[in-house]
Amino acid sequence: MNKITTIALAALIGLSASTLATTTSALAEGAPSMAGAKQYFVNLKDGDTVSSPVTVIFGLSGMGVAPAGVDKENTGHHHILLNRPPLGQGEDGADELTSSIPADEKHIHFGKGQTEKTLELAPGKYTMQLVLGDKDHIPHNPPITSKVITITVK
Repeated sequence: MNKITTIALAALIGLSASTLATTTSALAEGAPSMAGAKQYFVNLKDGDTVSSPVTVIFGLSGMGVAPAGVDKENTGHHHILLNRPPLGQGEDGADELTSSIPADEKHIHFGKGQTEKTLELAPGKYTMQLVLGDKDHIPHNPPITSKVITITVK
């Protein structure tokens, strides 16, 4: 192989690796979040005792709400993490900061852009955290989350 071919091949490999890294990074990160954006529970606070059904009202400032699948800058949709560790500290650790939020009994999706939900909860203690997901259910970068609260359902 001559020097020109070697340089051209190295440039091609470098470009491909760079393109691959950029593509992988774009797929693995949530949409950018707005500085100062906050997510919070409007009607519940840590330590509350409530009766079932429990209406949970989601608060968001600094960004807007849009349904899942809608590619609109500075928007997202709500998710409740129920009875599990805070975002980034679950079974998948840091991976869950760059992955689509699963849909199960511990990860409740509000992909239609809902801003409240009434939940039927059995008596007991529950932890809750709100997480804003982008159009693909991936937490924003950096993530917009509420504080984790604990409520007791009597």
